[in-house]
Amino acid sequence: MVNAGDTAWVLASAALVMLMTPGLAFFYGGMVRSKSVLNMLMMNFVCLAVVGVLWALFGYSWAFGNDKFGGLVGSGEFAGLASTIGHFVGVGSASAPWPGSDALPATAFVMFQLMFAVITPALISGSIADRTKFWAWTAFVAGWVTLCYFPVAHWVFAFDGFTGADNIGGWIANTLKAEDFAGGTAVHINAGAAGLALAIVLGRRKGWPRERMRPHNLPFVLLGASLLWFGWYGFNAGSALGAGDLAGLAFTNTTLATCTAVIGWLLVEQFRDGKPTTLGAASGAVAGLVAITPACGYVAPMGALAIGIIAGALCALAVGLKYRFGFDDSLDVVGVHLVGGIVGTLLIGFFGDNDVNSAALGDNGLFYGGGIVQLGRQAAAAGSVLVYSFVVATILGLVIKATIGFRVDEEDEVTGVDETEHAETAYDYSSLTTGSGSGGVGIPSTATRVESP
Repeated sequence: MVNAGDTAWVLASAALVMLMTPGLAFFYGGMVRSKSVLNMLMMNFVCLAVVGVLWALFGYSWAFGNDKFGGLVGSGEFAGLASTIGHFVGVGSASAPWPGSDALPATAFVMFQLMFAVITPALISGSIADRTKFWAWTAFVAGWVTLCYFPVAHWVFAFDGFTGADNIGGWIANTLKAEDFAGGTAVHINAGAAGLALAIVLGRRKGWPRERMRPHNLPFVLLGASLLWFGWYGFNAGSALGAGDLAGLAFTNTTLATCTAVIGWLLVEQFRDGKPTTLGAASGAVAGLVAITPACGYVAPMGALAIGIIAGALCALAVGLKYRFGFDDSLDVVGVHLVGGIVGTLLIGFFGDNDVNSAALGDNGLFYGGGIVQLGRQAAAAGSVLVYSFVVATILGLVIKATIGFRVDEEDEVTGVDETEHAETAYDYSSLTTGSGSGGVGIPSTATRVESP
């Protein structure tokens, strides 16, 4: 039978996850220069439109349809959202780990998973900020979710018997038995690897790293991080697909890991740079959210605390890798999402505790008597998604670059992509005057992430 409370929780969670994309737009939008903020907002916002259409046409079917190619991609049985209205998921097989004995309306699950598909390509946009053609980006989003996200979602999220009694799911979830509660591999490692690929394909912004590309609006950044934290409860606790103890565990772990990640990031800044920053606090929160995403339903609260502080510190250190290796990842997608996703995915192999989740299909982690078996599975899943996404994004980026062009002209980049791509500006300074005295009105300077090239 249908549990109305569980259904309501999944629908509310879908709305929370939808809010994360506008939240991400504010988070990224505040970090770019003022002449690029509208372009960044648009790069995120358009993902809702493009991915929503593709998801209905064939994306959901490719992700959750009956397997066609040895665990690689689903079939076309749900194309056009066929066999979803009036149908249910989650009760076809005892091997499906949740939501349990109650049915979940398929349409609620379709919309919940759509929001994951939307935000994943949006995460990539931060790696190529300040220099990207809008329509080229839109074409990339359509191609990347088709070739990369939909298949990888099938690998990770499609459990045998979940969308049909005889349906076979993806290889990571069912054959490898790597654990990913809410998307450390399918969302964050997937997006982070693609972001690294595009940063290399598009090349450096003009003047980077010699010039500091200061964030133009730190209140936007903190607002965006707060909206992400709020929406992430739908992302993680909603992935329990029911309003029960497992959702409560995921909610708790999400909170605790994010708290310690903020502390971990700020401590690194204090010891390395001498000052804790607002940008660091916001970035630390997102790093903690990323890292706990795969683990939130598989670890005890003390494990979540440990995962958070490890991720916060490591991601704070990792954002400097772009200077060491020379790739211009504008808004630290690699340092936060790729590294954070890898950290959270691997640490399940240490902190995984099946006592907190009786439906877990994998083994206990190393610290809970499970040996290194689960750690090996987690590493295989993370490495497979990383390599696949990097290769697909590189090829797709090169094709777009060679055909319609991916990057704006240097002159347009200097002018600002808001004006050249959208014929708009976020702020009207025409009424402002500058002066050296107390009566003059100027544009205030903003803080920047303190790090050494």
